[in-house]
Amino acid sequence: MFKTIDEYDVSGKKIFVRADLNVPMRDGQVTDATRLERLAPTLTELVDKGAVVVVASHFGRPAGERNPEMSLAPLAGPLSGVLGGRNVVFADDCIGPDAKKVVAAAKEGDIVLLENLRFHAGEEANDSAFASELALLADLYVNDAFSAAHRAHASTAALARLLPAAAGRLMQAELEALDAALGNPERPVGAIVGGAKISTKLNLLGNLVEKVDMLAIGGAMANTFLHALGTDVGKSLCEYEMADTALQILGRADEAGCQVILPSDAAVSAEFAEGAPSQVVPTTAIPADMMMLDVGPGSANSLAAKLGELRTLVWNGPLGAFEIPPFDAGTVMVAKVAADLTRSGSLKTVAGGGDTVAAMAAADVLDELSYVSTAGGAFLEWLEGKELPGVKALD
Repeated sequence: MFKTIDEYDVSGKKIFVRADLNVPMRDGQVTDATRLERLAPTLTELVDKGAVVVVASHFGRPAGERNPEMSLAPLAGPLSGVLGGRNVVFADDCIGPDAKKVVAAAKEGDIVLLENLRFHAGEEANDSAFASELALLADLYVNDAFSAAHRAHASTAALARLLPAAAGRLMQAELEALDAALGNPERPVGAIVGGAKISTKLNLLGNLVEKVDMLAIGGAMANTFLHALGTDVGKSLCEYEMADTALQILGRADEAGCQVILPSDAAVSAEFAEGAPSQVVPTTAIPADMMMLDVGPGSANSLAAKLGELRTLVWNGPLGAFEIPPFDAGTVMVAKVAADLTRSGSLKTVAGGGDTVAAMAAADVLDELSYVSTAGGAFLEWLEGKELPGVKALD
């Protein structure tokens, strides 16, 4: 079990906060401040309690060398902005004399932003000497970067063993949401999994059929399952070579008592382009010259009705090519029903993964689900049942 910042007196202490400031930038400006905003509660609470907060993060892939284009310096201003104008001082390095000098000069309530951890090869190597240098800057370690928890790096693994360690509010919320979704969920529990390929979500599907009562498969990977069951999917994207694997997953689901739901109808088109003519057909009647680009209204309605029988839902991947209307219809319709059920208190919904976050935003339900994870790779590895080094280090 992990500790939280509730269990430590932080007043007058220097707190090392591992954050994820790997935000999208264009022309030196932050284009999406979501990760900064989600970090704000932890930093605000710590400085309000009289701590000096030392924030560290990676940014990009500088391969252990200084790269001005990947400096965290441009983030000092935006970070101060999401913290209500609190003082954020930038240190030109994350270890050594420069970092020590800036941290030593910081007063209670100040925030020090360290330079990119990955400017040093020791970070990605999980080097103990590099972690020891980081440890000299603080009295307590707080990890608030679940999105980096699947990496055994110096700032996520080795450092947590050198200082008293705790989960920040974002990490705490993520772990509690994930436990409520699959660790100790209210049943019945269901999962919606979409995406292009079974091959990229093989471990995820294998783990889920052992954990959930219902698994709905959408996106292009549904085509592979339909093909494996003898359905002609026309020109649809399909991993024909994965047919045996798809059948194995269905067999495991049957043994585990997990109901697998595949689309019964489909929105099809001859081309994947906005404004292209489309029609709805049964999945057993997809024309040879067309491709399935979304689940049909019958499938969406059936799945939406099924959600009403669940108490917990995990969602990863859109049901169709949601980027181009009208192939967003299935995802949007089911997402809105999930949001309605969540709002009424009858369903707990946890969604995550890059495309999933974008799809939920397109459906305008991001703030209406129980929890939406922006963690990407860490969320997927957790769905696969893997142990995450950054989480294990907090035990």
